[in-house]
Amino acid sequence: QVQLVESGGGLVQAGGSLRLSCAASGRTFSSYTMAWFRQAPGKEREFVAAISWSHRTDYADSVKGRFTISRDNAKNMAYLQMNSLKPEDTAAYYCAASRLRGYPPLRYDFWGQGTQVTVSS
Repeated sequence: QVQLVESGGGLVQAGGSLRLSCAASGRTFSSYTMAWFRQAPGKEREFVAAISWSHRTDYADSVKGRFTISRDNAKNMAYLQMNSLKPEDTAAYYCAASRLRGYPPLRYDFWGQGTQVTVSS
């Protein structure tokens, strides 16, 4: 079982930056695909970014050029650097992990509890 704990959310003005962190338990972290999803009130959860075990990355079109996903396997950590934030980025952000070897994975097996990001205009 893998536990994921997000941190780093908060309130920021439009144009500002935040860095989200995801701490993962487990000895096989380096083999997982890690991802970030978000869910705004009244909307469905949506994909934000993913990073494979080989450090291949993918981004939603809405965040390309503004967000950067990374991982530190030695620390069992994944990160989401968010720059040039917009009010429409306001959402609860969730870290997720997939045990599947294929990329992109067909499913994510483990989820964190989420961290709130609020961007004021």
